[in-house]
This record gives sequence, structure tokens and C-alpha cells, in this order.
Amino acid sequence: MQALDSLQLLQINFWTLAAVILFTCLTHRDQWAARAGFGAVTALLLLNYAAWRIRDTLPDGHSGFATVWAYAFLFFEMLAIGYTLFSIVVMLCRSDHSKDADAGERRLRAQGVSAPAVDIFIATYNEGLEILEKTIIAAQAIDYPNFTIWVLDDTRRDWLRDYCAEIGVQYARRPDNAHAKAGNLNNGLRQSAAGSNAPYILVLDADFAPQQPILLRTLGLFDDPKVGLVQTPQFYYNPDPIQHNLGTSACWVDEQRVFFDVFQPAKDGWDAAFCVGTSFVVRRDLINEMGGFPTGSVCEDIYTTYRLLQKGYVTRWLNERLSIGLSAEGLTEYINQRGRWCLGTIQVALLKDGPLRGSGYTFNDRLHYIHGLMHWFSKPFILMMLVSPVLYWYFGIAGFYATPMDFLAFGMPALIAFWGYGTWVTDRRTLPIFTEVTQIVASLAVTATIASAMIRPFGRPFKVTAKGLDRSKTMVHWKLFGFFFALTLFSQIGAYIAISTAASFDGNMLFNLCWTVVALVYNLATLVACVDRPRLHGEERFPFDKPTGFRFGGKVLPGRLVDISLSGASFECALASSIKPGLCGQMWVDKLGWLDVEVMRNHGDNQLGLRFAELDEPLRRRLIARLFSDATINVVSKAEPGLAFGTLLRRSLLGEKSAAPRLPAPTSALSYMPRRRWRPVSVRSRKQPLPHLSASRSGLWSLLLSPLRALLGQRF
Repeated sequence: MQALDSLQLLQINFWTLAAVILFTCLTHRDQWAARAGFGAVTALLLLNYAAWRIRDTLPDGHSGFATVWAYAFLFFEMLAIGYTLFSIVVMLCRSDHSKDADAGERRLRAQGVSAPAVDIFIATYNEGLEILEKTIIAAQAIDYPNFTIWVLDDTRRDWLRDYCAEIGVQYARRPDNAHAKAGNLNNGLRQSAAGSNAPYILVLDADFAPQQPILLRTLGLFDDPKVGLVQTPQFYYNPDPIQHNLGTSACWVDEQRVFFDVFQPAKDGWDAAFCVGTSFVVRRDLINEMGGFPTGSVCEDIYTTYRLLQKGYVTRWLNERLSIGLSAEGLTEYINQRGRWCLGTIQVALLKDGPLRGSGYTFNDRLHYIHGLMHWFSKPFILMMLVSPVLYWYFGIAGFYATPMDFLAFGMPALIAFWGYGTWVTDRRTLPIFTEVTQIVASLAVTATIASAMIRPFGRPFKVTAKGLDRSKTMVHWKLFGFFFALTLFSQIGAYIAISTAASFDGNMLFNLCWTVVALVYNLATLVACVDRPRLHGEERFPFDKPTGFRFGGKVLPGRLVDISLSGASFECALASSIKPGLCGQMWVDKLGWLDVEVMRNHGDNQLGLRFAELDEPLRRRLIARLFSDATINVVSKAEPGLAFGTLLRRSLLGEKSAAPRLPAPTSALSYMPRRRWRPVSVRSRKQPLPHLSASRSGLWSLLLSPLRALLGQRF
């Protein structure tokens, strides 16, 4: 076939882009035919690209390490493409069990106190009471007539035992920490069997507050006899580290939204959804039949699902917001989570009763588990993409050998379709650059986990994700920052030296120069993400658009609440400009009554910042229940591309000032909190404060200089 010239190739890519935009505007992802059609076109373009990669871009077999690198690169790239093709097929199905949940709720409400009993397990390791109390109090506020709360304490804390006795919930501990969370749940299983022995168990992590209807919405799904476990998605009331560090918490979603909102409903359509460790209800008789929650993997959740599948019972996914939790607050904890999930997935695959080796599994069960493994095993590809420019400019070793014209013909149409399809089918929960950065940040840890799991898959301890640590200082993650800083620096220097000294500038060199520029964009965005910025706010605020009144000096000023937290609220009224800070009064809060407040600041725009006075403990618990058991959405669930890219550009290149801190938390101390601030002994953080990274100089160039500034101990 005659080669196309550059104009023709640009036209092909332009019309591909135009077709993608037109298709996304005229169709909806809920339409099966649209998902199938868009997915098929994307798959064909990816397969065409893969065929070109295998046929035309590899070196000969006698090039030493260059051959090894090129074929290793191809292997992981084909894994990534294979995972994408598999995902396109998975997306053809989708489930929605809301109508079944509606019918089940009606039946349960009709039963009243005769509704089946539920034991609520709250698994805790070393979380502070400021985290635990939200979960416990929200659990007490669940709208259901027949349940018992069990706090499963795996660190044997007397103050927590006393708190549970005062608040009226059951407390269980054990003498050791064998089998980590699974062992803790099994201890709760044994102790509750001697007491309440409810036929259903709701499992909550220590930092996940259930919403009032969680039991009414989930229990009805067990009317289907093949359902052994009902899982609900995880939603967070704080931004994850990537959102926070990139400054995009108002316009970019947390990394797990694609999994919870898109993949799990799709997998449920194939009867292949799986447990995610919290906010799920399971039948006690089935857990007892298995001998308890399985303990062979650090991820007892996915293992539980597959042991149920082995016995013919499915995990049903109810895609409703029925709990809210605390996302990993720092990058170290975020990365440790991904490493643990990767290791747990590999461990379950290797177990003799797992989905790859065990008997009793269907072909569908095994296939979907392979899909999950491919997700993790494709992660090294993006890391290799960033390393490749350095290898090329210094050693002449390329990831693959091509010219820009070749890539315009085969690679760019596939890339346009892939990006368009991903953004469309996930309903703006993926976005170029942002999606890749979330993968890049964890890629080193995941790659290391895969390598070590190939040698020693078992025996490593379970690491709890630390929550509630001090986040008031800027922290640089030296290993990650240094690695990506070195990639950025050496690739640019190498490109400059190689191009300036080359006798000729061929097509492969131009292609790798383009590759280097793309890698530069990813590296710079990753550098921004690798610095944990201060979380200066107090308690998380929730939108709270309710009519209210501010009472002071014998008169009541009508207005509306804007948002609210455990420490204070924003109040909007027409006469706000006349009110000065320091004024004390009372504010009406829906379902709580009048609360004593003090005006802390006048924001202008008819808005006041109010701080609650010290609340007595019963009223404070009622406020916790009001906010966390019926919480409004306060973290974005869909990306706003224009705003996201603009915010990232300002933060990475221009710098921006930090937002004003939220109102401070109340000064009253909880009587059961230990005096010394809790820090988990299982976490060995190597992060160090970055003392001179000011908010007004937080742009990229200040960021690039910050390690030197911290090392030399002086300001630049």
C-alpha cells in the first residue's frame, strides 16, 4: 500500500477526533448498542495498532539488551492493550438493582420489628476516637429495627472498651492479631454467636460511616437464593492525595470512582462483582460453612467473594451511596494500599482453592479473575514508558522503533479512540494525564510488589492504612520525587546533547523527541502529585442548604445555611455585612434545634463564618449522627475537564495561594482519648517536612528547587 503523506495522516486523525466527539455528543453510555459500537471501533483500532507494533517496530534478535528491552516493553504494552480489550467486553453488561432494593425495603418496613436481625461489625486496629466515633454513632442511627453493633478492637484499648460501654454498643477483643483483619472478623463471628447471633452481618471499616437506609436497601436482595453477599460502593468525604496535591478536588474524581461506579456494576452484570472489604452485608450461615472469613490472603475481601462463588453464591453489587469513609490522606498510605491490593490479588490466584487452581469455579469466574490480574500486571508498562527516553538518549535503546509518520498512521487514531471511549463510557471519570498520573504514582510500588510476589508471595505482614495523622505540614516523598525528578532532568539533558551532537536527525530520533515531550508532561504532573500539601482544614464540611435563623440580642435574623461541619457552619443572609466577628448567639440547625455559635469572620457576599460553642456530649453526638448518617455529597464524582486542566496548569506552572483554612475544631477534648497523640507503630514514614515551600511559591519551578532548598537548609 502506498504510504500516506503528512497532510493525509493529519486529516485521518482530525476526522477520527471529529467522529469521536460527534459520537459522544449524540449517544449515551446507557445504550447497549452505543457501548458495543464505540467499543468495537476502539478495539479494531487498538488491534490494528498492536499488529503494526509486532510487525514493524521491533529490532532484530541480535541486538543484545536492546532486543530484551524492546520485547519486554512489547509484552507489558500488549498486556495493557489486552486488559483494555477485555474491559471493553466487560462494559457491554451493566446492572442496576435499585428496583429490587425498593421492593425489598417495602417488605422490610412492613415486617417492622420482625425483620431479620443484623450484627454490625466495626473492625478497628489503631484508629483514634475522632475517626471511630463517627462510624459508631452513624451505625446507631441506622434506620432499621433489629441490629446489634459490635466494635472489634484488634489493639485491646481499655479506653475504647469504656467508651463502648458508655455509648451502649458491644465490644470484642482478642489476645493476639493473628490473620490481621480476617482474624479480627472471625473473633467477632465467634463472640457474637454466643450473644446476638444474627443471620446477617454488616461489615464496616473503622472509618466508614453507614447511611441510615443501608440495611433496608441491602437485605432485600438476599431474597434471591444465589446471593451470598451484597456489596455497596465506597464513597469518601475527603479528597484523596492525588486530588488534593494537584489542587483538583473540586473538578477531578478520586481514582477509585471508575472501579466503584463503572467496573463493579459491569462485572455484576456478569455475576462477577466482588467484595471490597467494607460496607457489605453477608450471610452468617455461609461464612460459618466456609469456616469463617478466609485468612490465606492479605485481601480477605476478594478471597471471600471467590470462596462464595466456589459454593455457587454470587456477590451482588448495589450501586448506591450507602456509606461514606475517609480516603487515604497521604501519598505513602495511598501507595501502600495499592501495593497491598496487588499482592492480595496475586496471593488469591496462587491459593489451592483460589479461582485459578481450585475446583468448583465456572469459566466466567476464572476469566474475570484473570481480568483483575491483568489490571495489576499491566502497571509496569506506564513506568517503562517514562524510563524509555533516558535509555534512548544515553544508550540508543528504544522502546520501539518508528517515525512520527508511522505513529500518526497507526498509533494516534487508536489513542484518540481509546481516550474518547474511556471518557465517554466512564461518564467523565477518566481524563488524559490525570488518569495516568494516578497510575504512575503507584507504578513503582506495584512493579516492586509484582517482582517480589514472583519470588515470595506469602509471609509479608498486613499493613493497616494509617488514618488521622498530622497533615498540617508540606511533606515531600523523597524516593518518588527524586526518581521522577531524575527521569525529567536526565531525559531533557540527554535529548539536548544527543540532538546537538548528532550527524543527522532521522525519523526515529524525532519520534523519541516527541515521546520525551509527552513523558515530560507526565513527569511534571507526577512531581506535583508527589508532594503532600498541608490539609489545613479542621473537620470536613458538607453542603447543607437549609433555611435557618441566627438569634442574638432578642432578635432573629433569617437566612440559609451554606455548609456545616462538626466545628462550625457558613451562614448566608441579606444583612450579614452589618454583623461583626465576635458576636455570640444561636443558630437553628434542622433536626437539632438552636446551637450556640460565635461569628468568627465576615466573608463578604452576605456570608458569615460561625463556630459552634463547646457542645455537651449528647448534643455533639446528635450532630455527628446528623452529618455523617445522612451526609450530602461534598466530593466531586465527575470530572470537569476544562477546570481540571486549568487548575493543574496554575498549580504546576504559575503557582497559587492556598485557600483559607476552615474553622478550627472545638477545643473540648474527648474524655476517652489518650493524652498522647496516636501514631500507628506499623507505619514507618520516611517523609520529611519541606519547611520553605510556601503557598505563594508553590509553582513547578519552586517545586523543582524545593528538594535542594530543604537539603541545603536555606531559602532560595
